[in-house]
Amino acid sequence: MMGSIHMTSKTEAILWSIALPGFAQILNKKLLKGFVFIFLEFLINVNSHFNSAIMASYLGEMDKAFEVLNYQWLMFYPCVYMFAMWDAVKDSEQGKMPRYSFLPYVCSAYTVTVGTMYAPIVKFNGISIGPIFFPILSLIPGLGIGALIMYFLRKLDSRKKE
Repeated sequence: MMGSIHMTSKTEAILWSIALPGFAQILNKKLLKGFVFIFLEFLINVNSHFNSAIMASYLGEMDKAFEVLNYQWLMFYPCVYMFAMWDAVKDSEQGKMPRYSFLPYVCSAYTVTVGTMYAPIVKFNGISIGPIFFPILSLIPGLGIGALIMYFLRKLDSRKKE
């Protein structure tokens, strides 16, 4: 059909956003937003030295990973990343999202940011898992907390309607 806009599925939007924030927006023909997210990702990534820290972490060089990071820039990354993911999913649903669907994304942005701050001091059996892997693990409680809050708020809303 000529002139119709095909939106990506939620799964496709999430996966492209994980690959690079902004890609899903571009696929959804939201070019300005897409390029803004890509620009922000590159700006934060380069200034925080994030790729150098990722490389050092995967090579098991945790001390080097902590050394290269610029936390003043890195602290912006989780919020931009999670917002770009939320926005991509919202666009794929053409804005028709169930109430409170944003909460897992918001809570994850918070917990990953906190995980980033605590990564230098958290150790398991005396071993640091580094500035990349600990914040990634911090995503899990954020998703869970957000899902729980979303569930309870929806329950509360349904009781108010009765």
